[in-house]
Amino acid sequence: MKCSGDACTGKDPEAMGCGGDLVTTSVTATVGTTAVEVRYSKTCGTAWARVTQAAQGDKVQVSAEGRNQQTGTVSGVGDTVAYTPMVAVKSAAAAEACVTTASGVQGCTE
Repeated sequence: MKCSGDACTGKDPEAMGCGGDLVTTSVTATVGTTAVEVRYSKTCGTAWARVTQAAQGDKVQVSAEGRNQQTGTVSGVGDTVAYTPMVAVKSAAAAEACVTTASGVQGCTE
């Protein structure tokens, strides 16, 4: 792990060593065919959002109690997964993940 808490905000979870076996999925929502989830690393004190079954142009966002919003985009042709940079959180429940599909449909985790 190369960061923790606020020092991780805006950084890539994989590059900082916060991913892999250190992660849990705290909540998932489905928007159309796209799944959006909050990924939480207790070790790093961070959360980020990930979309799967997504389409090119879909945008995923995460925020910590409405602050420090981070965004990721499904950019490559044929890509179906994207994730955001991290936000510092005290618990998984403090993070909310949202997706806006390329066709304009929006939805968030609760």
